[in-house]
Amino acid sequence: MEYLTKQPENLNVIQRFGRWLRLKQYQIEVTFGVYMFTPTEKFIFWSVVFLLYSLLMIATVLYLPQHVLFILNRAWFYVNGGESGFASNFIAAKKDALSLATSSTTTTMAAATEIAESIIREL
Repeated sequence: MEYLTKQPENLNVIQRFGRWLRLKQYQIEVTFGVYMFTPTEKFIFWSVVFLLYSLLMIATVLYLPQHVLFILNRAWFYVNGGESGFASNFIAAKKDALSLATSSTTTTMAAATEIAESIIREL
């Protein structure tokens, strides 16, 4: 394993992460022949890599939690049967909370309307 060099042990986490990123960049450049590109071609290549990586991270952050919840619901359904999955209970609780909030808002608005009408009648 001559390709591995000893890293100084007194580097902090940020410096070690920077060294790791430089190593990955070097490995990509050697593997795909990026080191032979002109500066413009390198810029285009790394821009495309950055764009694809960014889109992957955004999609992961946005859709992975929903997908994991969907898979858990499927597993729960296959094990226990019925509609009592994690997401259905969670969504039902949110709908109940929303209906409670809406009904309390409606009753509050009705009371405010009655008070306003009584004040108008008095005037």
